[in-house]
Amino acid sequence: MNFIAKFFLSLLLIIALYLVAWPVPVDPKSWDAPTQPELAGQYEPNSHLSEFDSLQIDGMHGPEAITTNAQGDVYTTTHEGWVLRLKAGSNNIERWINVGGRPLGIAFDEAQNLWVANAFIGLQKITVEGKITVEATSAEGVPIVYADDVVVAPNGKIYFSDASTKFSAKEANNTLNASLLDIIEHGLYGRIIEFDPVTKTTSVRMRNLSFANGVTSSEAGDFLLVAETGSYRIWKHWLEGEKAGESEVLISNLPGFPDNVHRGLDGRYWFGLTSPRSKILDDLSEKPFLRKVIQRLPPFMRPNVEPYGHIIAIDEMGKVLFDLQDPEGAYPATTGAWETDNYLYLSSLTAPVLARIKKTKLGF
Repeated sequence: MNFIAKFFLSLLLIIALYLVAWPVPVDPKSWDAPTQPELAGQYEPNSHLSEFDSLQIDGMHGPEAITTNAQGDVYTTTHEGWVLRLKAGSNNIERWINVGGRPLGIAFDEAQNLWVANAFIGLQKITVEGKITVEATSAEGVPIVYADDVVVAPNGKIYFSDASTKFSAKEANNTLNASLLDIIEHGLYGRIIEFDPVTKTTSVRMRNLSFANGVTSSEAGDFLLVAETGSYRIWKHWLEGEKAGESEVLISNLPGFPDNVHRGLDGRYWFGLTSPRSKILDDLSEKPFLRKVIQRLPPFMRPNVEPYGHIIAIDEMGKVLFDLQDPEGAYPATTGAWETDNYLYLSSLTAPVLARIKKTKLGF
């Protein structure tokens, strides 16, 4: 065997050893992914999201979540730590307050305090006067390392998701990196936390979720809807009534990764699919060793977010009411939608603008 042959043989052995044994932060678990549904029937491809109005966000990106206050002002969050504001009747978004870290979910309470699920910090509150406080950093003695979405229920309590207790968004340098690690491991580290603003205490309402993400409440406050991103489904968790404390799957086997969930108008609940599902991850769901090998590949060779716009509205029984798409992904990584009387605002993990579409253009 000549030198060149020996060299390439040695190189192949080194690569094989690297792919098999190099340490990685994930320890994938075996699970049975459901067969991905075709984009047909209720998920028939369309281009309803392809034409939208772009609202500039001052050179920033990633308007991850959206909400409105009692005056109809629109608020959104960015990668740069800002909460931005679009005053009612205006088309110019302004910087309102920088909370540090990576603010994700936001929600107003009756006193018009803004609650923030900050992935790097925990649960924050911004008073009407602009004072920022950190309200919760742990639950059951376990640190909150990936606060994701938040809702204020009619009972005054705050419910928010801690997407992963293992993969810290701050330690991973950004939220996307941490989410990809959690999803490829499928270790069920997500939870839904209840915070009582009166007693300043936290308790865990749901646990063992594969990347707990969006959370919203019904108008009556009798249940929560929760997006479990890594398992492609939406849960209903009962807060009141005979089923209080129980959880049931509301809609499953979604064609993408569900993100934020928001209560809309006329009984609608909106959620975004950040990306279509990964066939590789689904095919290897019961092969944790091979998923670990994938994690050793260069980042550009691993499954990642694909540009595709997709938001869905369901009713409280899980029936699909609207399915809005843009296969070209002109507004990519759609995390969700916020509905007002006249507009549907679209949030995104990565977009450099905030998008909105007139509801009359969408036919409702």
